[in-house]
Amino acid sequence: MAVCTVYTVQSLHSTCSISSPTKTHFGFHQRRVFVYKKSARKAGISCAAAAAGDGKTVVIGLAADSGCGKSTFMRRLTSVFGGAAEPPKGGNPDSNTLISDMTTVICLDDYHSLDRTGRKEKGVTALDPRANDFDLMYEQVKALKEGKAVEKPIYNHVTGLLDPPELTKPPKILVIEGLHPMYDARVRELLDFSIYLDISNEVKFAWKIQRDMAERGHSLESIKASIEARKPDFDAYIDPQKQYADAVIEVLPTQLIPDDNEGKVLRVRLIMKEGVKHFSPVYLFDEGSTISWIPCGRKLTCSYPGIKFSYGPDTYFGNEVSVLEMDGQFDRLDELIYVESHLSSLSTKFYGEVTQQMLKHADFPGSNNGTGFFQTIVGLKIRDLYEQIIATKAAAPVEAKA
Repeated sequence: MAVCTVYTVQSLHSTCSISSPTKTHFGFHQRRVFVYKKSARKAGISCAAAAAGDGKTVVIGLAADSGCGKSTFMRRLTSVFGGAAEPPKGGNPDSNTLISDMTTVICLDDYHSLDRTGRKEKGVTALDPRANDFDLMYEQVKALKEGKAVEKPIYNHVTGLLDPPELTKPPKILVIEGLHPMYDARVRELLDFSIYLDISNEVKFAWKIQRDMAERGHSLESIKASIEARKPDFDAYIDPQKQYADAVIEVLPTQLIPDDNEGKVLRVRLIMKEGVKHFSPVYLFDEGSTISWIPCGRKLTCSYPGIKFSYGPDTYFGNEVSVLEMDGQFDRLDELIYVESHLSSLSTKFYGEVTQQMLKHADFPGSNNGTGFFQTIVGLKIRDLYEQIIATKAAAPVEAKA
């Protein structure tokens, strides 16, 4: 029999209660699942320990399909703020949450409303909004942004079940990453900054083949079938979110090698929306100009097929944007400082900080091409955005008294 344990929360100051097992209309097949009742939603705020924050949590949203580099981006971002991100100590070993000194990263898979068996029975994928609880997602992200702790659910990727919730306290920087951070308009409004990792079908296919055939023993036919099965829902529910992103990292096949679809050499575009509060786009040489630059030569070691940069204004889903593009890859990361010196508005603390961060994580995927380079740059821009927001909030009470 499918059972579900119901967890109710009356208000921030209420006591908690556990009901007797009962079957829900979703038909969960799992050990224990906590479902937050509509009448008790108020964000599922922890009644065990609703630790009050300072109300200065900055919320960042990161959207991408599975296997598109979200984890690597998170590692680069948390490194910018110092300290490694680790799972909550003493909690569920299968928790998806990562915590560092300043950041908490929440995986939005935790807001699945259907477990793996339930999705299979109803014929929906995890990409389908019907398999996700956006009401709870909104209420809990809103509570954390307001400085209130929540009891956040856990989706267990190992078992495919929904585990009992974990206490999540408001951090200085909350990152929500996953398939749907910009899908729900209410959640979208809570974001102080948003990023979309846009991996082209050709590159995504090449990456998946490399990973699943080499590491997991999957056949080429099964990989193709898996991609095709996800594609309709990806096109309908995930990909449209990029129109709302403040920054898009777009990964495409190289144009330096004719008919290259192996995904080894990449062309990466950093698309930055103009007019975003506390964010100024990075530019090459001259802001607003159209630039094409091949830096290889005496100042940069570039083997075949070389490196090409470009920069210029453009429009993206009706928005004015600046686009910085890199095609090719680096041979030596220490020489990256030459490229860095020609970029402006990087929001670095010192000369060569981008290069330092890249060298620090030279073993991360994408460290020799534009994926790692632009992820690092966006991480530094987010740090600057956070500092500006905090400074603005700190100054507000002083101005009010004056």
